[in-house]
Amino acid sequence: MTMAITHGEIPQPTKTELNILRILWREGASTVRDVHEALNREEPSGYTTALKMLQVMHQKGLVSRDDSQRAHVYSAAVSKEETQTSFVNDIVNRLFDGSTSELVMQALGSSPSADREQLARIEALLSEIENKS
Repeated sequence: MTMAITHGEIPQPTKTELNILRILWREGASTVRDVHEALNREEPSGYTTALKMLQVMHQKGLVSRDDSQRAHVYSAAVSKEETQTSFVNDIVNRLFDGSTSELVMQALGSSPSADREQLARIEALLSEIENKS
């Protein structure tokens, strides 16, 4: 049974689930063996661990599965952007009392140094937000 995901209700992936999602975002649709081999390059794990994680992620609605062939093929059911937004919203609400500006100030203040390109992207985003309001 696959859990339906509605907008804003993405389950928070665990660290290992997030590693698997990164692989699927980068590589696209992959078999369990493909995911296992990619995971194994980052941290040693067994084939059955990758299989079980993908099965759990499928139940959570984080991945979709094509079982029309002998080797099941898994794809990310959530985008990288949706997942990032979900995590950021959670952090803003839990750690910064809903204040995105406090999060940004903390992030910029704790960064060793933002390069010119990063600062230009931040300024462009601020301009875009300012123009919307």
